[in-house]
Formats: sequence, structure tokens, C-alpha cells
Amino acid sequence: MGRFAAMLVLCGCAAAALAQPAPGEAHDQRMAWWREARFGLFIHWGLYAIPAGEWQGATGHGEWIMHTAQIPVEEYERFRERFNPVRFDADAWVALAAEAGMKYIVITSKHHDGFCLFDSQFTDYDVMSTPFKRDIMKELAAAAQRRGLRIGWYHSIMDWHHPDYLPRRDWERRSAAGADFDRYRAHLKNQVRELLTNYGPIGVMWFDGEWEDTWTHAHGLDLFGLCREIAPHTIVNNRVDKGRAGMAGLTLEGGFAGDFGTPEQEVPPTGLPGVDWETCMTMNNHWGYNARDLDYKSADELIRTLVDVVSKGGNFLLNVGPTAEGEFPPESVERLRAVGAWMRLNGPSIYGTQAGPFAALPWGRCTQRPLDGDDTRLFLHVFDWPADGRLVVPGIANTPLHCSLLTELDQPAARLIGARRDGDALVLTLRDVEPLPPVTVIALDVRGRPWVIPAPIISAADDVFVDDLEATASIDGHALKPPDRGEAASVTLRYTTDGSDPARNSPAVSGPVRLRQTTTLSVRAFRDDAPFSPVGRRTFTRVTPRPAISGAAAAEREPGLAYEYYEGDWQRLPNFDALSPARRGHVDGVSLAPRARPERFGLRFRGFLQAPRDGVYRLHLRSDDGSRLYVGDQLVVENDGLHVAEERTGVIALAAGPHPVTITYFQRTGDVDLALAWTPPGESKAPVPPAALRRNRD
Repeated sequence: MGRFAAMLVLCGCAAAALAQPAPGEAHDQRMAWWREARFGLFIHWGLYAIPAGEWQGATGHGEWIMHTAQIPVEEYERFRERFNPVRFDADAWVALAAEAGMKYIVITSKHHDGFCLFDSQFTDYDVMSTPFKRDIMKELAAAAQRRGLRIGWYHSIMDWHHPDYLPRRDWERRSAAGADFDRYRAHLKNQVRELLTNYGPIGVMWFDGEWEDTWTHAHGLDLFGLCREIAPHTIVNNRVDKGRAGMAGLTLEGGFAGDFGTPEQEVPPTGLPGVDWETCMTMNNHWGYNARDLDYKSADELIRTLVDVVSKGGNFLLNVGPTAEGEFPPESVERLRAVGAWMRLNGPSIYGTQAGPFAALPWGRCTQRPLDGDDTRLFLHVFDWPADGRLVVPGIANTPLHCSLLTELDQPAARLIGARRDGDALVLTLRDVEPLPPVTVIALDVRGRPWVIPAPIISAADDVFVDDLEATASIDGHALKPPDRGEAASVTLRYTTDGSDPARNSPAVSGPVRLRQTTTLSVRAFRDDAPFSPVGRRTFTRVTPRPAISGAAAAEREPGLAYEYYEGDWQRLPNFDALSPARRGHVDGVSLAPRARPERFGLRFRGFLQAPRDGVYRLHLRSDDGSRLYVGDQLVVENDGLHVAEERTGVIALAAGPHPVTITYFQRTGDVDLALAWTPPGESKAPVPPAALRRNRD
């Protein structure tokens, strides 16, 4: 079969579940400052700032340039002779972070290229061997301490420079003969000890590069234990261990080490109650400095992202990539100052707050803080100012006590904002209030702890159906009980099928609702004939199954799929029609075994998917990196882009019989992973069996 075809084996995949963080008082004590801070500065800086993203005419590189441009170690080392950031000013960097409203800084003490920005006794591949000859970490730690900010170290487990680190890059000429990974681990631990003992109190050890096979769960526990032994109050991220579940950055079950999760370049859609987490994000498209990358997020977008993260209970670590001269790019400076101007007015709605009690708000976000006694202050972050001057806060059962703009909260002449009840909602009157873009913050004090009644949940097998469909409606019974007092409210769920809001005389939900045509089902909870919840809505569409193809007899087709293999370096799926395949062949299934080593290649599988019966099919495509699945010319699963192993699902109605199918896939770097599964009508999810895949005869 050859090297590639041998990789094509069916493989299952298990859903990742979150583990709770290490419990106990000691954990809460060391996390207390971090939960109060909510906003930090990430800094990616090293030798890679010198080429500024450009190598041999290509301008899309970043901090991975040694790897992405395949620069040999001896050639990359020459950047050390040019590292002389004479404009670096630790106090200026820390002052700008403080001006932005940030409370901590995490900087790359060593990135994957192995170069150290600190004075290490265990390597000469550090800043002291450059023309600069100053310990950057020492200066930053001292400056942060003077300004009251916490300092933290990003330290890479992976090291492309060290002779004992394994595995070698697949493009490297260096031999791995004589390399000893245990010897490298001793070196890594020695440097971690330096970082935790030579620079005063350290807030965070932020590890990365743990995904290669040589680093194991046992290694992670050992390194985490070393950090805890040396610096009991330093918090450590979950990338010290092997338990990270993709770019979502959260921790799998199974006793993995780490104090907090690390979503990268994304915000968990609904937050993670009870889990400490921190979204790290770039301002443009690179972590390290790239002179050509001017695709910066606006200050308004960064402010709203900060609010979004904190409203869901997380921290926001915003990155800057300094230049080789030691300065922040002017675009970064401009945005940090704009965020800081907003924070000076609205910081109390961010610092030390908790996730808001609402699952979603149509106009913005909410954070909260307990007041003296049992009452609560809700910080309503309004992104979209209501045109009619009425801000509807849905589903809240508490009595309002006080409401004003946050900027006027402590002023003797603060303008009070009217708050009245309208069914399940509080309605705030904003006609005489001027918004403060990009996010206006309203402080709403309510009696007691928040009591938010969610919209009823409408459940069904899918949003589309062929013949008929049963839908059910329910509401979280726990949410119907007032916090810390009283019995759960007695409610009745009522529904409509024409998209209108249910009224007190609408039919009551007494069991499954059977749908036979396209329907918008609306459900609302009522108490004492009055609305008691927001409206839950879901539209179900009756469809005609996509016809199976006719023509060539099944006997003229063979089991499996045809594939085309392409070589190239892409960040998104290419147009394979414009490329020439390096080879062709056929395989039994669509999946690739995880952990295979090839990089920078693409695949296109083509053939037919045999649907055993008429009905709605769910197709599940897991990949690392990007993939797509088409049935005929219809895109059913979109899973494109650079990411670790992620599964996406699409739904399509198919008639019994064969359907043309195309799966496209590309892999840039890291683990190889591809798997196709399905959920046929009336059955459970399972890998697509070889018997359901056919191809034309060669």
C-alpha cells in the first residue's frame, strides 16, 4: 500500500469531558489574585522578532519561523549576534500595561526556538550571549513589582535548539543519535528552578509545547510538582501536562495537572462554571512580531472581547509582539491605551467580578458582584443600545433596588434609571441616558442573589425531518427555586406552533408535540397565569430527502474510496482542482491514525456513501487540521482552518441509495488526525462502515 495508504485505518474518537480544577483551600488562595485581576498582558518576544516574519521572500511567518521556514539551527543561531534591543525599557512596558488596566504580565522566557531571554547558568543560548547582555526577565520582574503588577513566565517545554530534545523536526539535518530526552528534562527543570527562585515572587508559570509524544503525563505531573515545591503560591497552567483538549485549552478527565485552562484565540461559547480558565489572544494574526501583519483587531473589538470573557467567568490575556528594537508596535500601543481609557471608567465591572447569571443577552453581556448582605450588583454591558430607549433584561425574578450608569454610581447627583417589571423581565428606561460606546455599563442592584429563570429548552432529534417529528419542552427545575430560600415555583409550560409568543390561554405542554410540517415551536413558562420566563423558540423544517443517484449499477463499483495525495503548505484548504496530486490510490475508509508524523500535505477522497434508508443523517468529521465534507455539491460539514483535533457535525436528509461524497483534508504541522462517523436515522453514532463506502472502478 505504501507509506501513506498504510496510515489509512478506521479509528474511533471519544468526547472530551472537563475535569474540575484541583479542589481545596490552598488552590483558592493561590488563585485569588488571578480571579481578581481578570486582565493580563501576554508578550511573545525573542530572536524571531529580527526577521519580523520574513524569510526568503515569504512574509507570513511569526514566532514559529525557525520551523515554518525550515531554518537550520546553525543558521538560526546567527540571529543571536543581531539581538540588541536598545530601545527596550522595562518600566515603559509595565507602565503601558498598567495604563491599559492590566494586572499581570506573562512573557516568553523561552519559546520553542530554545533562545532564553534570561540569564541562565545552564545554556549560553541566552540573552547574555547577545550584544545586549542584559537580563530582560530581571528588569521586567523588578519593574512589575514597582508598579504592583504580577509577573509570569511563558516557558516552552518544546525546544528545537537543545541537542537532547526529541523529536527532531522532520526537515532537520541534525542527527538524533546520542540525544537523551531525560537529560533534556533535567535541563528544563533546572531552568524552571532558576525562573522560580531568581526573580522574586512569580505569579504564573505558563507552559506550552507539551503536545509531542516525548512529553508524557508522568513528565507533566513531575514538572507541576517541582513548581509547587519551589513556589507553592505560583499558579501553573494546564499545558504543563498532557490533558489539554484541543485549542479550547481545557482539561480532560483523568487527574491531569494544572490550575487553569487555556483557550487559545477563542472564547468558550457559554463559559465554564466552576472552572478557572483564561483566553489568550493576539491583536493581529501573529504572536511574535510580523512587520507586514497590520490586520489588527479594533480597540472596540478588544474591549468587547474582554467583557465577553469576564462575563463568562474567565480571564483575558492579550498579546503584544515587540519589535527587534524592543518597542511595542504603534498599533498595539494605540489599542492598549484605548482599552485603558475604557477601563478607567468601567474597571469595577471587570475586576473581581463573576460570570453573569444569564445564559445569553440579546444586547450585550453581564458580570456580577455580591454586595454587603445578600444583595447583588449586576453590571449590564450594553453593546447594542436600544433604539426605543427600553433595555429588556429577560427572565430575572429579583426586585430592583437601584439602577444608574456605572460612571455615575458614586456621584451625589447620579441620574437614576427607571426599572419596572414586565412579565418575566425588568425593563430599564434609557430615553434620557446617553450611551458611552463601545460598551456602556449600567449598574443594576437587585435584592438577594440573582434568580434568573431560563427560557424552556426545546429538544428533538434534529432541526429537519422527513415524515414527522416529536419535540419536547422542559425547564431546569433547579432554576425555579429562589436562591437559598423557599420552594421551587410551580409553573406551567405553554406553547404555540406559529412563531407567536405563548399566552396564558395557549395549549399546555403535556407531553411530546408531534410536528408534521415546517413549524416554529415557541414555549414559555407561566406562573399564576403570568409569564415567568423568556420564550424558547426552535424552528423545525420538513424536507424532501436528497435523491440517490441512478445510472451505473452497484456491481460496477468497488468497496472503498479513491484518494488523491497533495503536497503543500497551507493554512486553509486549497482548491485541489488547481493542483496536481503527488499520487493516487484507493482505501477502505476515511480515517487517519492519530500521531502519524507526515506534515504539509492534503487529501481528497471521492466516492459514494450508501444510505441504507430514507431519513435524516448526521455526519461527523473530526480532523487536525482542516477538513470539509460534501454530498454532491452540498457542503455538509465545515471544519476548515488550522486547529488541533476537532469534530464538527452536519445534518442532511438522504434517500436510500448511493450519494456522491467528497472529503477534503489538509495537515500542516503537529498530529495527524482524521475520522468520519455517522448517525443514521434511528441508530447511534458510529464510524462509517467500509460497506457503506463505494468507488468507481479504476
